Amino acid sequence: MIVAGVAAPVLRRRLKLPPPAVLGPAALAPVALCVVRPRSRSRYVALCVLQLWAYIAAYEMPNDDPDRLASRTHSSYPIAIDRVLGLGELPTLRLQRAFSTPGSVNRFERALAWGHWIWFLTPHTTLAYVLWRAPERFPFAAARMYAVFDIGAVFYWSVPTAPPWWAAQHGYLPDREVLVRRMMIEYGPIFWGDLWEPLYDFLGGNPLAAMPSLHFATSLMGAHLLSEVGPVAGAVGWGYALWLGLALVYLGEHYLIDLLAGATLTTAIRKAAPGLVPAARGLGRMLERWRALSAGG
Repeated sequence: MIVAGVAAPVLRRRLKLPPPAVLGPAALAPVALCVVRPRSRSRYVALCVLQLWAYIAAYEMPNDDPDRLASRTHSSYPIAIDRVLGLGELPTLRLQRAFSTPGSVNRFERALAWGHWIWFLTPHTTLAYVLWRAPERFPFAAARMYAVFDIGAVFYWSVPTAPPWWAAQHGYLPDREVLVRRMMIEYGPIFWGDLWEPLYDFLGGNPLAAMPSLHFATSLMGAHLLSEVGPVAGAVGWGYALWLGLALVYLGEHYLIDLLAGATLTTAIRKAAPGLVPAARGLGRMLERWRALSAGG
């Protein structure tokens, strides 16, 4: 099952596998690992890797057919909500008009772009810190963090939603708002050079996965998890989450409503998680019994 869970996402396009044949094995691979390996730090790390591998497949698969995904994508409702939140104008455009200069990317905007780029490491670095400093907290911390990823992927499948830059490029914004810039794309080739295109192709597997913003949701969850370990780590986590939130809206990557939805998702998971602990412990005991039987056989 572990081999199938790793292989199915890789082979899905070549073999034209249907979604259940990919996501089923990918989701069960972490469960299988708990049966074949005893509890240890190395198993924790391997579980996180398998979980992330399953999430990446779920995140990218809607974009395997870009035309079909685009035909299902929602663009109007976040624009309408953000105009209300921005008092008549999109917050992204209001910020860009106030602080940016067309045709250039200033130092402040480059720092915001870096805040966005390092997100790809931040949730997992946060969990690594928890494992190092407070290993007894790690299982509960990891479960909450990856619940954000998994539930967010459900929305990406069911309610694909376009970000501001995509809406501007495809004519969903009126003339006075089409000037929304995607500064990350403007600055990326300047800094990364020839590496930019392969990096973007690797990390940008689904451009129509904006609602809710998992960038912001996972960063908020990370801030909470770091706060549970210590006040200094918590301050770093909260500082980064706020910086990233500003970056996502300013750079045209997300609407403000995407961030609010991400914050709501994180809050809901944090509220619900304690009540699910008994069931999770029961599942853990069952898997340990299966592992013992397997080892004994």
